[in-house]
Amino acid sequence: MQQNRKLKNSELERLNISQFKEAEKTPLIVILDNIRSLNNIGSVFRSADAFLIEKIYLCGITATPPHKDIQKTALGATETVAWEYVEDTLLLIEKLKEEAVEILAIEQAEDAVFLNEFLPKKEKKYAVVFGNEVKGVQQSVVTASDKVIEIPQYGTKHSLNISVSCGVVLWDLFCKLS
Repeated sequence: MQQNRKLKNSELERLNISQFKEAEKTPLIVILDNIRSLNNIGSVFRSADAFLIEKIYLCGITATPPHKDIQKTALGATETVAWEYVEDTLLLIEKLKEEAVEILAIEQAEDAVFLNEFLPKKEKKYAVVFGNEVKGVQQSVVTASDKVIEIPQYGTKHSLNISVSCGVVLWDLFCKLS
């Protein structure tokens, strides 16, 4: 037998669309605040699918499915992950806070908590806000957030691509909440 044989897709035992929709979701919501890249949006859908994320909110200039460039990277995840377009990110945050959702802006800011030091409470629901590729999360949204979470970085660059940031944050919180 071949050592470390790669598995075929048919061997992965993934959920089908209806099983995904019925599955218990991770108590996480993703908010995309003015994301301009359609490929980044599609990548976020794929990460959200991978970790059974409850919902994605697409806000401001963030494009919505169906779009061929979103589909190219989402690979069908727009059919599994619940999503909704909301024009005003700040109004959405106010609504979610009324529903007892804790808002976490993913940003570099004063008093930010490093992701590796953040310990989510299993009885809470969280919304993570990712911002524009150039300007980040709007200051008004950062101010309205309950906490700011920063991904520690040790090289020369000041940021990660939004789709990479989303994958890192969702994996970390998924592990901590599981």
